[in-house]
This record gives sequence, C-alpha cells and structure tokens, in this order.
Amino acid sequence: MFQKTEWEIPPQAQPRPDDFGFNLDEALRSVVTVRSSVPGDAFTAGTLGTDRAGSGVVIRTSGLILTVGYLITEAETIWLGTSDGRAIQGHALCHDPETGFGLIQALGKLDLPALKLGHSRDVKLGDPVILAAGGGRRHAIRATVMARQEFAGYWEYLIEDALFTVPAHPFWGGAPLIGGTGEVLGIGSLHIQQSTAENPKTNVNMVVPVDLLHPALDDLLTYGRRNHPPRPWLGVYTNEQDGRVIVTGLADNGPADAAGVRVGDVIRAIKDEPIPNLGTFYRKLWGCGQAGILIPLELVRDGKHLIVGVRSTDRGALLKAPRLH
Repeated sequence: MFQKTEWEIPPQAQPRPDDFGFNLDEALRSVVTVRSSVPGDAFTAGTLGTDRAGSGVVIRTSGLILTVGYLITEAETIWLGTSDGRAIQGHALCHDPETGFGLIQALGKLDLPALKLGHSRDVKLGDPVILAAGGGRRHAIRATVMARQEFAGYWEYLIEDALFTVPAHPFWGGAPLIGGTGEVLGIGSLHIQQSTAENPKTNVNMVVPVDLLHPALDDLLTYGRRNHPPRPWLGVYTNEQDGRVIVTGLADNGPADAAGVRVGDVIRAIKDEPIPNLGTFYRKLWGCGQAGILIPLELVRDGKHLIVGVRSTDRGALLKAPRLH
C-alpha cells in the first residue's frame, strides 16, 4: 500500500499554473508528506505495515492536517515534511473508520497556507483536477474525474459516492484532490483498476469525497471519533463474485474467526435477508444495531446451509490509542 518516494511526475503530466484560476504553487505548499511509525504489536501492523508514508493537506493555519486514516492508525510517531525541506512532528488526532479520513495536528509551527474544504457534490464527470502528493508541482498530477459511484472495500468499508480520477497517481495515499478553484474536494485512498469501454483495465485512483467530512469534523476534533455508537464489526474480508459474497480472509482472533466462520464460506443472508453484493452486506450489517450486537449469518459451506451467530465488536477498541509526545 505504501510506496517509495524516489519518483517524479513527468513534466507533461504536471499541472500548469495557467490552467487554473488560483496560485498553483502557493496551494501546493499546503500539501505535506506524512511518515508514521507503528509498533510491531499494533493490531494493524500485519496488514498495513509498521512504516507508512503518504501525504496530507493543511486545512487550518493552526496546523490541522487532513489525510487518509490508514497512514496514521495506531501511529507511535508522525513526521510531516514541507516542500521547503522542513520536518515537523505531528500527533494523530483521529482516524474515522466510516469514511477513512484521518486528522493530524502539527506539534510545531508549520507556517503554511491552509486550503479551504470545498464541496465534492459539485464535481462533474470530466472536471479537471489535481491530485497532489507532498513535494510541490513535480509530485502533482493533472487529472480528470472519470466516475463517481459506490465503492465497497473487502475490509468492511463502504463509500456511497466515491470519486475516481485518471491518470492514476503513483503516490496516492493521503494526496488531496484539488479542484479548479483551489479547494480540497477529497483525499486519495486507493489505486485500483476499472474497466471502461475504451480500456478493459484502466488504472485509477479512488478518492474519498470531502463532503463526508463536513458533518463529522466537529465531532472528530472534539471527541476523537464520531459522537454516536460505533458500527458492528465482524473482522471478515470478503469478495463479490457472481452475485455471491465470499469470505476470503479473517482477522486473527476477530469476532468472525472466534465464531467459526471459515475462508470460502458464502454469506447468503443476515436475519433471513439475502446478501447479493458487498454493499448490501454492509448496509444490513450496520443496520442491525451498534457494536456488540449478535449478528446471525446464514452461510453456505460445502453446499450446506448453516447459521453462525457472530458477536460483533467495536474495531476501534482493538487499536492502540495515539501517543502524544
């Protein structure tokens, strides 16, 4: 998921100041690199690694930085790099599992401009945008919004109206999506392949739309999480195939693992309600109640139907809390 930084966007793919109605280089000063170190015994160390790198964007002159949550989940130390070569320590304020956003507070003076949060609802297909990693124009790419649609991730994650951009950025994690007026429209999360009529395998970036942050930001800053009960989490990794949701992995000692769910099981229903795809699976799961509720899964295993009760949990309770240095 995390990539080396010895790279540069080809000059012909970099954004040009004349293409946008704002001070491009000043806006790109707001983008910082993010490097974090996570303890080896952290819950996410095995899946996300212990040394993580990406980007973030200053959204308040006080040093508040918006990034993607997987960069800072369970982080023990965080360092922020500016385009003029400075390094400032940061503190992980929160990771919101519902959206995937993360917030960092710089612990020293950044002295960088803040970019305004825009409204992703106004983004149209074909709009020119910039996906910018830390490091200025040579680490930014001139892109286009090619799609906006639901995205369901195998790790119990769902975005209703994700943005997809091309060409794909090679260092996408936490990179802000900047619109034509210089506002932040989203945060880069994934590099995936999508099929189009012209190309069956197009490399694209999935961007979490910033409109998901607006209603949650005050809660995240005040409480370090959303001010409502957490969603139920099962610890299943799934894939969608031919109208079936198939278990492809299990979090070690997670609720599903402890309940006897196995890799290869087909999740046929929750509470007798059919599950034809990942999006439906997550909506039904989260609609059962808050974390801790017993989830009755109807499974198909080796051609036989069985019911397995999985006692859900709050995934956040398994994570190491941020440390303030």
